[in-house]
Amino acid sequence: MKPFFSIIVPCCDVEPYVRECLGSVLDQPFKALECLVVVETSNDATEAVVREIAAKDGRVKVYTQPRSGSPAAPRNTALDHAEGEYVVFLDGDDVIAEGSLQRLHDMISARPGADLYPCALVVCDASLRPLPVQAPTPDVYPQNSPVELLGTEATILLGKGRNMANPMAQMTVCRRGFLEERNLRFVPGLRSEDAEFSPRALYCARRVVPLHLPFYMYRTQRQGSIMTGGSRCSLIGDWVKILNSLMAFHVAASKDKDFDGRVASAWSRHWLNIVFYSWFFPEQIRKMPKDVRRATLSALFADGGGAFRALRKCAPLQKRVAGLWVEMFVRFPPLRPFIDLFFRLYFKLADRRSRRAESKGET
Repeated sequence: MKPFFSIIVPCCDVEPYVRECLGSVLDQPFKALECLVVVETSNDATEAVVREIAAKDGRVKVYTQPRSGSPAAPRNTALDHAEGEYVVFLDGDDVIAEGSLQRLHDMISARPGADLYPCALVVCDASLRPLPVQAPTPDVYPQNSPVELLGTEATILLGKGRNMANPMAQMTVCRRGFLEERNLRFVPGLRSEDAEFSPRALYCARRVVPLHLPFYMYRTQRQGSIMTGGSRCSLIGDWVKILNSLMAFHVAASKDKDFDGRVASAWSRHWLNIVFYSWFFPEQIRKMPKDVRRATLSALFADGGGAFRALRKCAPLQKRVAGLWVEMFVRFPPLRPFIDLFFRLYFKLADRRSRRAESKGET
């Protein structure tokens, strides 16, 4: 029988957690699933633990491959082998809540065939104790959002917030046929791979049904995780790749005669903010070596700056002006001290506007 869910679990150096992770799947009362575990070369006994579990439960399928540095490549491998109707992404050091697969099944069956079913997650500490500061749960979509949206509508809705989120892939149940039809895959090697994948998937979706179900237990504060390792320089290099990919996606999408300009506005506000805060926020400037800052920022303009300018033209006035200063930083090196001064003022004004908005919200 074809499984309803394909649970995709990338694993690398998660021996202390993977038994609990897979147990949270296999012990669910809902049984119509397959669990595709892709183990990358590990320095501990992760693979041995996974194979021990697989020997006892035929729903677990094990694949191995070289270490890549992110969940992207193993997720792609699992997608190539998946057979379920819907895909759930689960990292090897996290768990899914007890009984949640049955609830997901029932909610999806009530509105079947959507491409994406965004959910919520519970942020936990390293011992899987929910963190009260995140109460009640991180949910990308407002509780009063429409029960069903087009992908473009969902993109615009998220863009109305102070920051348009790039949801973690683990927060969204995906129809596998949709991923195959649109050839949606992750970029291997990126540690912030969801930031590149999620906007593309959301825009391409025909039907998006927010479920608001906090089924995913996300473990933070774990030493040795991918996101806590690596240098600041390598992380900023990831953002260059992510932004270049997304800006190229915007250029291609905007050529469609039915392209909605409000989507470009939502993208531009969020993606330009990433540029401003990653390369021009005063604290970032202090921490980043000058040569790295200049080289990585210049890499955003590897195409001559055409994709960046196309994005900047869609932004609100203040971000268009700030984006122009970014381009001048790359093109006119003698102006760089003055451009950094401009952004110090820019962030002070942005902070003042933010505090004013919060104050109005409280009254």
